Amino acid sequence: MIRRVYEQAHKSAFLSEIVVATDDDRIYDEVLSFGGHAVMTSPDHHNGTERCAEAMTKVDGSPDVVINIQGDEPFIHPQQIDRLAALFQQADCQLGTLVKECHDMTLLERPSIIKATVDRHFRALYFSRSVIPFLRNQDSSPVFYKHIGIYGYRSDILREIVQLPPSPLELAESLEQLRWLENGYRIHTAVTEHESIAIDVQEDLDKVRQML
Repeated sequence: MIRRVYEQAHKSAFLSEIVVATDDDRIYDEVLSFGGHAVMTSPDHHNGTERCAEAMTKVDGSPDVVINIQGDEPFIHPQQIDRLAALFQQADCQLGTLVKECHDMTLLERPSIIKATVDRHFRALYFSRSVIPFLRNQDSSPVFYKHIGIYGYRSDILREIVQLPPSPLELAESLEQLRWLENGYRIHTAVTEHESIAIDVQEDLDKVRQML
């Protein structure tokens, strides 16, 4: 799985270097076995953002932008990576992520599906495990977005946000990106048409094997 994600990332038109950041010797050895680049990081990180910040200090040079691709998404599409990376062509883009339109209310009602609202410039307003916006006026027709968990950070912003303490909204929803919004950082979003399939439990793995 990690090799597939690595090879998909290599198809991106934007990325200049692909590095697997891990705290597991098995993953590290696997990446080296197929000629990939990996770095060992602390097992004490609370999230991928903190792991990216440490990994950034262990690669040659100083990257302008870091893209955080989850190693458990074997169907990550290179176009998704490129859509995210392209956001940083805007000088005011500090942080970036992806959203996808969702028309299935049953899916939206699941707390495990993270929802997002954006402004007219596609900057994030809020992320939630609840359905947002709430439809009090049934005659309205807002666009519902689900969040796709891939992030981009300008390197200086990445160094700043990992120093921030957990925020009230983050603790309430268990969503780290709310910490950034509460502290006044801007999160730009891009819309993707590609689905994201993360493998978190055995059931997920079984479904992916059937797809393959």
